[in-house]
Amino acid sequence: MSDAYIAIEGERVVEARARSPGTTRGELVFTTAYTGYEESLTDPSYREQVLTFSYPLIGNYGVREERFESDSVQPSAVVAREMTDDVAEWLREEGVPGVDHLDTREIVTEIRDEGAMKCGVAAGPDVTEEDALEQLRQCKHMSEHRDIGKQVSVDEAEVHNPEGEGERVALVDCGAKGSITDSLVERDAVVHRLPYDATVDDVAAVDPDLLFISNGPGDPENFEQAGEVVEEYVGDLPLAGICLGQQVVANALGGSTEKMEFGHRGVNQPVRDLRTDRVVMTTQNHGYTVADPGEQLDVTQVNVNDDTPEGLENDDLGIITRQYHPEANPGPNDSLDFFDDVLELADGES
Repeated sequence: MSDAYIAIEGERVVEARARSPGTTRGELVFTTAYTGYEESLTDPSYREQVLTFSYPLIGNYGVREERFESDSVQPSAVVAREMTDDVAEWLREEGVPGVDHLDTREIVTEIRDEGAMKCGVAAGPDVTEEDALEQLRQCKHMSEHRDIGKQVSVDEAEVHNPEGEGERVALVDCGAKGSITDSLVERDAVVHRLPYDATVDDVAAVDPDLLFISNGPGDPENFEQAGEVVEEYVGDLPLAGICLGQQVVANALGGSTEKMEFGHRGVNQPVRDLRTDRVVMTTQNHGYTVADPGEQLDVTQVNVNDDTPEGLENDDLGIITRQYHPEANPGPNDSLDFFDDVLELADGES
């Protein structure tokens, strides 16, 4: 007899085995990553989502805190074909429901056919199918999570590498992965990590050489304050963005964004540079994309699979953004030079 259930939009219920108990809900998505489960599970961009791993075994090299991208597990729940005891114990400690012993291939195929869907999860000895269905009925669309930035951002400003002699970076934290800060600090930048709703005055108080908008979860249109900061400083400061950051920049400068059918989540997404024809493999985790970059931004990189914009730039305004994760935790290191490029922009302006 099953002790876990996933109720998927349309009220189809999938039976599973409970590895970490609880009831919850979220957008059902999948990642094709076959390593880096610790980084994925602590990536704030997975907030309010139920993360399904397409790779069949999750947890085969344990759980080590030094690989975490934030201080907690971020998805609402975790789904795997087989989950090791190490991962199950970690999820129980975090209070995050986890289930396995189900056909994740079927779920991934359904998401690819139908798009990311709302779902409800119920796991534990006393749960029923109705518990999962009730969670599904309460589930919101991602665009309805208007306060999602508050869930994943720092509460107050932090300074990383205060004695550094490099550029001063104002990092607007919309759900930033820790390795973004690490990548900047490794290059001796002084990183001021500001809350997602930082004001123009908050940024001015830092006196930065570079404005950087981070990755994060949900709909970029719900990060209005970050967009206002971009509007204020564009042309006055070099500007960089990763993932959600690219979308926020595009929206702020007259472009538009849209929800993707099932998004890009994995560590093997091919990206082509339109200027050099070079193709790099990238790590990605996003469900929204830039539909129209507007008149001020040029598309410089595209996804090989679907031609969605992966890089936006404006040399005159000093703007470089990437839809993928150049910090590559987990994933290939093909694009680490992004951080050198943006700090070189800042150095030229300081």
